[in-house]
Amino acid sequence: MQFSRQNKPHPDKDNDVFITCKKCNRRSKKSQWISHYYACPVCGKLKNISANYRLSIILDQGSIRMMDTNIMSQDPLDFPGYKEKLALAKEKTGLMESAVTATGKIGKQKVVCIVLDSRFFMGSMSDAVGEKVTRGIEYATKHHLPLIIFAASGGARMQEGIFSLMQMAKTSDAIEEYERNGGLYISVLTHPTTGGVTASFATLADITLAEPGALIGFAGPRVIEQTIGKKLPEGFQRSEYLYQHGFVDQIVPRNQLRDTLKRLLRLHGMNVKEASYDS
Repeated sequence: MQFSRQNKPHPDKDNDVFITCKKCNRRSKKSQWISHYYACPVCGKLKNISANYRLSIILDQGSIRMMDTNIMSQDPLDFPGYKEKLALAKEKTGLMESAVTATGKIGKQKVVCIVLDSRFFMGSMSDAVGEKVTRGIEYATKHHLPLIIFAASGGARMQEGIFSLMQMAKTSDAIEEYERNGGLYISVLTHPTTGGVTASFATLADITLAEPGALIGFAGPRVIEQTIGKKLPEGFQRSEYLYQHGFVDQIVPRNQLRDTLKRLLRLHGMNVKEASYDS
């Protein structure tokens, strides 16, 4: 399946509409948000973006090839209402699952790219998501390609119970095999990255990047406060806090992510060219 910047799907279709920032409450034209990669033109607050849009701003134009597009959740526990919610999520997003896997190029260097889309069940990890992520990792292992994963998740998908939880071990095992074979794994943590995804493949990378202001953790801050009976520090679990405490290697603004990835690939011996999006 081919994909280009010209036909990238995104829920907002009209560039003349206004978007109100949830942080500063300022209204700006959508065209201004687009020029800032869906960051508020006033305060820089990031708007969640679709997986396909993410691929289009990271990978060379015309290089994207989707993988395993037919894998989707099957409701293994016959959970009440789950099939209906899955159908609604598919209709809303145009995706079959919250994980999108693809091969593509960054500066003409081929990579495997996996993106979790928070619009689909909050990017939660189902049996199908674990399978897609694992297959993407295994493809990178087999073909000796750099692996880049953009995490965004509310954790394990409760409607699938143990089938969801076992994906933590499954994906982690695939990462271990990949790194045992000398692969370069770069994880990019986006808002929010929580639960079982944080406790598995998202935090096992050689290099861990994060977008500004992203919520990153296992349990939510309110749950932690209720458990320990104490108020958490200001900014706890935000990417800036984690960077200060050594959990994240670098915080990278969205409009600098592609160039940062190019530099990291080049530093690790990849033959990265100065290719533009239009190359």
